[in-house]
Amino acid sequence: MRSGSAVRSITAVVIAVSLLALAACTRAPTPPEPLIVAAAESSGPRVAFYGDSYTRGTGASTEERRWSTLLSAQYGWSEFNPSVSGLGFMRKRMHFGQGDLPQLIIADQPDVVIVTMGLNDNFTFDTYSDELPGQILHDFERLTAELPHARLIVVEPFWYKDERPASVDLIIEWVHQAALTVDAEYVPGASYWLAGHPEWMASDDLHPNDVGHAVIAANMERALRSLGL
Repeated sequence: MRSGSAVRSITAVVIAVSLLALAACTRAPTPPEPLIVAAAESSGPRVAFYGDSYTRGTGASTEERRWSTLLSAQYGWSEFNPSVSGLGFMRKRMHFGQGDLPQLIIADQPDVVIVTMGLNDNFTFDTYSDELPGQILHDFERLTAELPHARLIVVEPFWYKDERPASVDLIIEWVHQAALTVDAEYVPGASYWLAGHPEWMASDDLHPNDVGHAVIAANMERALRSLGL
């Protein structure tokens, strides 16, 4: 992965989007969302994203401005992004095994898998807290077993408010421990990337706007660079 030039380029995106947001004096709308998006097609490494609405791009004005696609375009990745709004490791999980998101990613046979799950599990924590640690580990074990040659990179679950219920840090700890168990690479600190900046949020006050997505992209780039990606 290129380093200094990449940081400068993504930082320029943050600045440019910030200026556009100020000029418009409005927050980015929430766009209609596709079911599955494979963006930033290229001959470069295939990178799959296992995530929820933050990774699907909710809050960004276009798919090109979501953080995963900013990174993919920057580095020439072929992006596979089947992320689903509202999904957690347990929350709104309609399938376990055949037909679920891990299975879609396994079938795609990517070179890298980036996991950004866990935020939505806070909303059903009382219902699924007993099952949640085991399901997190099971997902990671499946990905590592079925994709033995892919790099698995687990990102600390995102959070969007200054207030942090106790479930936030518990889920972060479970995700971190599961990543350690399967020897995955881990990106800490992501739950604080948007903290203290309501201007980086879309009009729903839940999802990042264009500036927020650019900020996530810049932070993710620095984290992945430190892992040598």
